[in-house]
Amino acid sequence: MSQSPSQGKLYIVGIGPGSVEHLTKKAEKVLIESEYVIGNGTYIDQIADVVKNTEIIRSGMGGEVERASKAVELSRNHVVSIISGGDANVYGMAGLVLEVAEKEGNVELEVIPGVTAISAAASLLGAPIVNDFAVISLSDLLTPLGMIERRLRAAAESDFIIALYNPKSRTREKNFAMAIGIIRQFRKNDNPVGIVKNATRDGESIVATTLGKVMEYNDEIDMSTTVIIGNSESRLWNNRIITPRGYQRKYMY
Repeated sequence: MSQSPSQGKLYIVGIGPGSVEHLTKKAEKVLIESEYVIGNGTYIDQIADVVKNTEIIRSGMGGEVERASKAVELSRNHVVSIISGGDANVYGMAGLVLEVAEKEGNVELEVIPGVTAISAAASLLGAPIVNDFAVISLSDLLTPLGMIERRLRAAAESDFIIALYNPKSRTREKNFAMAIGIIRQFRKNDNPVGIVKNATRDGESIVATTLGKVMEYNDEIDMSTTVIIGNSESRLWNNRIITPRGYQRKYMY
């Protein structure tokens, strides 16, 4: 990537699942050294102690394009960080910021990786995603519902472990039930399912259940929840989920 002749730089920073202790050292260093930090107010609050001496530009949901444009503009002459929850490449700001930078001109960019929601949720559930998995967002705000349905069906039929992001919101209550209905066409009722809400943050809750019983928790699932559905080899153990990597087929242990 070619560099801008200005003295500025734009960092696109994944801040992890929410707790500051899961922020990477590189991300923390970049945030502290930035002149401006731009982000959704919820994510700004999660790193408030880290950026207390930095100029903050916050906005709400739906302001992503405005944030990206502001970040690119400021980065021509300033060191700027625009933040994403989790990792900026996993339903985060990286793609949009690069698209804006591509159109608006040459700026120096660096993407800083972060711990994803699926990584955080999986760690709390034990070992549910140690084999091939698919991550599917149930939000149809930017992706047509028909495309989401096709992806769910393909992942379920292929026996991928499936992680569901953005399963429910106040205005989108039916997509989670739709997704479970599709997956149940290809999985048994005793297939393990993990439900993690507010991973590593206040209000954290962890449930290990089955596909046949997951809708019993429907009222508790929201946008702060990650749902992980195991594959045909996954099993429940001690309120955790184990998905074998395949060692059992080669070794005795």
